[in-house]
This record gives sequence, structure tokens and C-alpha cells, in this order.
Amino acid sequence: MPRVEWSRNEKLGILNGWGASLGDGFLNVPVVVAGFAARLGAPNWVIGLLPSIAAGGWMLPQLLVAARVRALPYKLPVYRSAAGVRTGAYLAMVLVAGLLADRPALCLTLFVLAMLINSLASGVSGLPFLEVISKTVPSERRARFFGTRNLYGGLLAFGAGLLVRLILGSPLEFPYDYALIFALGTVAYTIGYAVLGRVDEPPDPPQVAQGVRGELRAIPETLRDPHFRAFLTVRLLLAGASMSDPFYAANALRELKFPPATLGIFVMALTGAAPLSNVVWQRVAERKGSRRIIRYATFFYGLAPLYAVLVGALELGPWAYLGVFILTSVAAQGFNLGHTNHLLNIAPAGERSRYIGTLNTLVGAALFMPVLGGLLADVGGYPAVFILSAAFSAAAWWQCGKLRRDA
Repeated sequence: MPRVEWSRNEKLGILNGWGASLGDGFLNVPVVVAGFAARLGAPNWVIGLLPSIAAGGWMLPQLLVAARVRALPYKLPVYRSAAGVRTGAYLAMVLVAGLLADRPALCLTLFVLAMLINSLASGVSGLPFLEVISKTVPSERRARFFGTRNLYGGLLAFGAGLLVRLILGSPLEFPYDYALIFALGTVAYTIGYAVLGRVDEPPDPPQVAQGVRGELRAIPETLRDPHFRAFLTVRLLLAGASMSDPFYAANALRELKFPPATLGIFVMALTGAAPLSNVVWQRVAERKGSRRIIRYATFFYGLAPLYAVLVGALELGPWAYLGVFILTSVAAQGFNLGHTNHLLNIAPAGERSRYIGTLNTLVGAALFMPVLGGLLADVGGYPAVFILSAAFSAAAWWQCGKLRRDA
């Protein structure tokens, strides 16, 4: 594979990804944050709410953001402002975790509120981020660009998982162990945001601002694009499949009785599988295109909940349970690469903001499925959630056959 000479903007975008990946290793929502909530005695629906806030909060405001950002020649100022809010929210999460854990209800309430503010601000920054990347990274280099971000970012996240394991297994008492982990994640995120803020963004040609009503009126026109509809259907089904994500860790702690330090091992499994899978996914993306990578990733995503049921039924222990997180990590890296590439490929150049905003807002609402998964877990147990999640994945895999092939 020939070596790529990255431009300054591309290098900054890659460094941004490494900072974000390191932060994700410390503040992994389905494992670390969900484990923190479980230690506080949170009910299942609250545990299900956490990744819903993280993912859904990122997506829901993007149609509104598209209405504001569309006519701006420069998108980075919006990104920088949202990044400042996100850093403040992370600092609030650190303080709440460290100071209020002796009052679990108040701690959970304020922690979730800080997460919500952070996620909404990330939704504001997400669309400008994609716009800036689409302007500074040529389409033929994007697969390599995102693959490089994810590959070395995964190695950094693996190191974060190792630190999580050491901290949770150290004499440092709860909740100070989690507060330290959240603080380390805050530092990594802040560095990543600052790096991207230094990108030299080329201006967009002038466009007429249509406002929120204009963006809403344009949704039916966007939905008439068959390639967009096919991709939207896949993303909605995968949102349904995500209902099991926050309960793998909760199942390990509450039902399988694994010690808290195993959460660090789970994070290491998630992050350790990422670099190797990224090498494979990048080659699949370059040779087969985003359609194929999404379908393969969906297959692995559907195996994870079935494997979780199998490990629990056979009482195979924590080391066997690592396979659940390896499968989800392999799938997640494929989605990270395939979804972004596919959306940018099917969106017309002048309609990127509308396509991104419409898709993410519609999918964002569906990403609150883990809340329903939590209610189902209260009635039928975690295996019922895992089986339903696998069924959604199977439907998404079938629908992937209707996605547009890359040109």
C-alpha cells in the first residue's frame, strides 16, 4: 500500500480523530458510563437512556443546524463554539461524579443533564465537522483518511482501556476512580477539538438561507431520492438493533456477577479489536465500496447479542464474554467508515447539509430504542433484549442489498 502524503488540513483532521478516540476510550458510554450508572443503582431504563442521549442527542438537532449552517461560507466557527460548550459539559460530569455520588438520585440527574447538554452541542458541531472534512479531504482519499484516523485512534483508545482497568482495579475508591477516568477523557477531547479548530477551511459558494421551515419543507424532496431512502431504512433498523448496546456491561455486572475491574478489560477488547479491523475495513472500502462494508459490519453487529445470550446460558465466564465487545467493535469500526463515506457519496454537493441534517435527525429519534430495551429488560430479562436486537440486525442486513453501489 503506497504511503500517502497528507496535507496540513488532513493531518489536523487525523489528529482530531486520535484525540476523540482517546476520549472515547475513557468515556465509553456503553461500558464505562453505563458501569458507573449501574454502580449508582440506576434502573435499566436509565442505563438505556445513556447511549440514547449520546447518539440521539448528536443527531436530533442536525436538521435545525443545517438550516443555520447551510448559507454560511465558513462552518468552523460553529464547530469551535459547540466544542467550548462540550468541554464545559465534560468538566461538569467530572465534578458531579466526584462530589455527589453519595446522593445517587441527584448525581444521576445532574450527570444525565450534563450528558444531554454535551450531546446536543456535539450535534451542533457534527454537521460542520462533516462539511469541513468534505471540503478538505478529496472523495478518493476519504476511505484512507478515516481509516488512518480510526487505526491509530484505536491504538490510543486501547491504551485508555488499559488505564481504565488499572484505575478501577486500584485502591482508589468509588466514585473517585470514575471521576479520574472522566477527567482524563475530558483532556483528550479538548485537545482534539482544539486541533480541528486550526484547519484552514476554504469558503463555500454563497447560498440562500432557507431557514428551518425551508429545510422541513425540503424533507419530502430529499426522501424522493431512492438512494437516500434505502440508506435511511438501513440506519433506522440499525438504530433498533442498538437497543442492546448499554446492557452488555450491565448484564456482566448484575446478572453474570463479573467484578467491576472487568469493565476495563471490556474497553480494551473494544479498542484492541479496532486497529486490526480498521486495516481490513479500509481495504474493503477501497476495493468494494461503502455498500459492502456496511453489509459486512451489520452481520458482525447481529452476532454480538446472540453471542451474549450464548455466553450467559453456558456460564462461560468473563474471558469468553470479551467476544461480545470484539464483535461490536469490529462492527462499529465498519459503520464509522462505511456510513460517513456512503452519505457523502450519495449527497449532491450543494445539498450535503440537507442530506446530513435530514438523515441524522430522523435516525436520532430512533436511537432512543435502548430506553425501550431497558423496559423490556425489566420484564423479560437481558436475553429478550439481545434476541430482539439480533432480529433488527438481520432486517438491516437484508435491506443493505438495496444500497447504491459506489461509482
